[in-house]
Amino acid sequence: MEGITGSIVAAARALGAGLCMGLGAIGPAIGEGNAVGKALEGMARNPETAGNLRTNMILGCAITETTGIYSLVISLLLMFVKIK
Repeated sequence: MEGITGSIVAAARALGAGLCMGLGAIGPAIGEGNAVGKALEGMARNPETAGNLRTNMILGCAITETTGIYSLVISLLLMFVKIK
């Protein structure tokens, strides 16, 4: 692509990748914060279950983080894959 059209496409790709990563990171951040907060609350109320709660919390955080990784992959595809 040449000229002004190429510039507009490049700007749109950069904007789309930024929005994808920015909005895609909000969900995992809120989810992980909520999960860790509730797990710590549960550990404080019942210390005997701390090991089980910790294991489930780490598993939940790993699953939640996949959403952020997917948005990173999509934003990288938007930035670096050229469509002819």
